[in-house]
Amino acid sequence: MAALFQGTSMPDRDWWSALWPDPQGLLQQIGIRRGMSVLDLCCGDGYFTGPLAALVDGRLAALDLDPAMIELAKAEVERSGASVRQWICADATSALAKHLDEPVDFVLIANTFHGAPDQIGLACSVREVLKPDGLFCIVNWHPAPREETVVLGKPRGPRTEMRMSPEAVRTVVETAGFFMQRVVDLPPYHYAAVFEVA
Repeated sequence: MAALFQGTSMPDRDWWSALWPDPQGLLQQIGIRRGMSVLDLCCGDGYFTGPLAALVDGRLAALDLDPAMIELAKAEVERSGASVRQWICADATSALAKHLDEPVDFVLIANTFHGAPDQIGLACSVREVLKPDGLFCIVNWHPAPREETVVLGKPRGPRTEMRMSPEAVRTVVETAGFFMQRVVDLPPYHYAAVFEVA
């Protein structure tokens, strides 16, 4: 079994809630709309999966490498009263197209891209599952020193040297056939880099 991406273990649930008390509002802010089909890539424990499923009326596929995370995400979706079209337990860097039933409008990866061992390969794999006008959104920590990104009284997030600026993300992802559409600031410590298929 492949290893989890470096520096991307699932944090305590309470500090995601402290950072983002309105996950559905954040999803709308980054451009997810009703009627879209979405892939929640590296869904983790489902913090965004439940709100996503509700927002897009179940037109959602959710992927994670860890079967225990998939089970937590399923419980989160059940609590939301929504549904997910397809659950996938697989490595995000493998050929995503062989796992997905159909191309999607939007791929979201949150707090994980910085740890991917092959970021260009991951972006290429995402491009293969997007519709021609599809969007790829990467939610990342700003490249601030870790000791400055304090949540509930403790420094949080990946090590300082692993953090990527929007420009660093752009350099990687545009190599895979995308162009950066916009950067959305997500206070206090994150941004979303939104890319469109070139």
